[in-house]
Amino acid sequence: MTNKRSIKMILSFMFLIGCIAGAVSWYVPVKATAGTVLTGPGNTRAAAVHKYDHIVVVVEENHSYNQIVNNKMAPFMNSLISKGALFTDAHGITHPSQPNYLTLFSGSTQGIKNDACKGPFGTENLASQLKARHLTFTGYSEDLPSVGFSKCYYGGYARKHNPWAQFTNVPAAWNRPLTDFPKDFSKLPTVSFVVPALQNDMHDGTVKDADGWLKSNLGAYASWSRDHNSLLIVTWDEDNFAKPNHIPLFFYGAGILPGKYSGNVSHYRVLRTMEDMYGLSPLGESKNVSAITNIWKH
Repeated sequence: MTNKRSIKMILSFMFLIGCIAGAVSWYVPVKATAGTVLTGPGNTRAAAVHKYDHIVVVVEENHSYNQIVNNKMAPFMNSLISKGALFTDAHGITHPSQPNYLTLFSGSTQGIKNDACKGPFGTENLASQLKARHLTFTGYSEDLPSVGFSKCYYGGYARKHNPWAQFTNVPAAWNRPLTDFPKDFSKLPTVSFVVPALQNDMHDGTVKDADGWLKSNLGAYASWSRDHNSLLIVTWDEDNFAKPNHIPLFFYGAGILPGKYSGNVSHYRVLRTMEDMYGLSPLGESKNVSAITNIWKH
């Protein structure tokens, strides 16, 4: 009887040790390495997402990955790429432009399938969620003639590239001309979107034009961001109608682990990453994807 009791005690002890070991191994986070992206909606380790004081998102137009990456006509962009995180398998959601801007901002195309002036919409979006968390947002559009301007076109400005102007729950004061972009970058809102005019976002102008514009208008912020816990995201809305809508996308700023990252990324994943950074509930289709989690130094 004594031997049986001893054996039971030993087996119970071994089972307990196994449970503890299993719990420890489950808790230890996976160490991410450059060149890969943790994919799948099951990855919920929010601790792997770096929280920034400021994010600036620049949206360019209608060019494919191969038209930008390693293009000698885009030396500034490629200098940022070389020191940032380049996503080699990034894709727009659809064509034409407007639905892609809406997905990046709200997680949904809002049923829009063209570039016609539509709206207004009343659904939740990145700006309204930031506002509810007492955080801030501003969209800066080149050639926007006045704060809160809501008409469809003016000069090189097109509302189809300005989703925040189309939602009733985004304050008009958060829809501003690019001339209001602060020279003191510490005064930037939590998240900003910057949309160049049609001549400078590659819609009407050249790659060289857009590259020079980005350097002149965001080069100082890019340099500042590295030492001030801030991030620059440069994305394209869609490609040049080549399949499979393969676009350039790169992150540059503080704490970035430079490299090429091969996992599939969409506008929904970029939105989900920003949502996770600030503890926001995933919007629309961003619920069905995971945040980008392994591009930061730890």
